[in-house]
Amino acid sequence: MELLLDNPEAENIFKKIVAAIPPMQNGVTAESLEKRGIKYEKAYGASIVDLKNFARQYDKNHLLALKLWNKKWRETMILATMLDEPAKVTEEQMDFWVKTSENTEIIEQMATNLFTETPFAFIKALEWCRGKKHLVRYAGILMMGRLSVAPTNDIDEMFESFFDVLPPLAKDNRLHTVLHRSMCQMARRSKKMHGLCVSFTNELIQNEKEEAREIGNEIHKEITSSYFTDLIKA
Repeated sequence: MELLLDNPEAENIFKKIVAAIPPMQNGVTAESLEKRGIKYEKAYGASIVDLKNFARQYDKNHLLALKLWNKKWRETMILATMLDEPAKVTEEQMDFWVKTSENTEIIEQMATNLFTETPFAFIKALEWCRGKKHLVRYAGILMMGRLSVAPTNDIDEMFESFFDVLPPLAKDNRLHTVLHRSMCQMARRSKKMHGLCVSFTNELIQNEKEEAREIGNEIHKEITSSYFTDLIKA
């Protein structure tokens, strides 16, 4: 991780944010986290909507984001993903955040709010799909889907490399939900990508592993349905 000199302004904002979090405690959110088995060192259960509205009060600030992340509260970590500056995020930071995360909620937040806007998004998504840890692989698949719907000018060919790294991941039941979602997002991207996704699911259906055949059939059924094909971008 990079070393940045602290400054009084960032420290003052950091203290104000930390003090404002406990009053945002939400019993419904806290109960939902418990039911889903999502754990943090400390969590007040503030809703994502409340955190988004709160974050709008502040300008993006890379140093502030790093300080919030290092606090290790659920709410400060989520706010870090909302307040960081994508252009200042490094590959080392992305790896550190992903590899030290302990649940899918924070992975979802960092991918959605921050990582897809960084210059390293495609590189890290592919790299994480090849990772060994479950949550690292989860992050890679999630990033693939988020990038496919991001409002950028990325060409379809940039997504073709993912088809080489996905087959082993299809054998892991724990990744089926995020794989299903991300494949559907990619299949809606264009007619070309839809065709490649259909071909990929056909390959999964022929896989020797039952888990891969199962998710292949599920995705194939959805992306070849009439209602889905109407959603494909021209």
